[in-house]
Amino acid sequence: MINRLAIIGVGLIGGSLSLALKKAGFVGEVVGFSRTESVRNEALSLGVIDHAASSISEAVKGADMVFVAVPMTAMETVFSELAETISDDAIITDGGSAKAQLVKMARVTLGDKFGQFVPGHPIAGTERSGPSAAFASLYQDHRVVLTPVVETSSRALKKVHAMWHATGAEVLEMEMEHHDVVLAATSHVPHVLAFNLVGMLAQRDDCDEVLRYAAGGFRDFSRIASSDPTMWRDICLTNSDAILELMEQYQQDLNQLVTAIKQQDADYLLNVFARAKQARDTRFADPDLIDNSEV
Repeated sequence: MINRLAIIGVGLIGGSLSLALKKAGFVGEVVGFSRTESVRNEALSLGVIDHAASSISEAVKGADMVFVAVPMTAMETVFSELAETISDDAIITDGGSAKAQLVKMARVTLGDKFGQFVPGHPIAGTERSGPSAAFASLYQDHRVVLTPVVETSSRALKKVHAMWHATGAEVLEMEMEHHDVVLAATSHVPHVLAFNLVGMLAQRDDCDEVLRYAAGGFRDFSRIASSDPTMWRDICLTNSDAILELMEQYQQDLNQLVTAIKQQDADYLLNVFARAKQARDTRFADPDLIDNSEV
């Protein structure tokens, strides 16, 4: 049970955590903060939070749990303020999509309070953003990955586990570098590809005509290009090593496909497509598959 939860960033991710914990009866009071006054007031009017704080220090006063759900490049500023105001027994966790660089920053920024920090990543979301996008079942049957390090307090880790379990999520732990590689492959690179494809088509003179004939498959793939551009910019910048390594591999394979099409190499194309179909059909046929999408 959380007595007072402080949410820094009251959009889809932070707001949905609040609503889920309220629904589960796992939180007593939720205080929210956003640097934009209209956003925190909207969260308050929608019942996403119980109180709207005008500063981080006000939000975390008396809080036993603090959840940071701001864009990745804003995390350092928030953590710097938390280091000055957070109590010694409060727990800090986050919803950032890239962990290694964040943990490195938090270790320096939080100083002797770093042990109170439990790095986390709820793998859930939609293409919508803001307090109005939040809903209580967002994390139901989704995975939440925690990436504790040697300094992480066992008490804090246990309480963050319990918090996410209360939302209906499956909680697991992973080494942070491995997390960043896995998420780059399954989420970050696909988003980059979708943004690039839609952006490329949008620059064509015949864009309207092309998109008029867009089939369901294109809509399914391109939906993630409706995601928050700021969030995905920050993810690319903070998980750049893993993303670049995978994109270089993808580019090499794409070049081979280009060559095969130019040379009318039917066997190569068939082998690539059949191998991909088999891999996807086998993996996604699992009836117990958990949705790991971030949108």
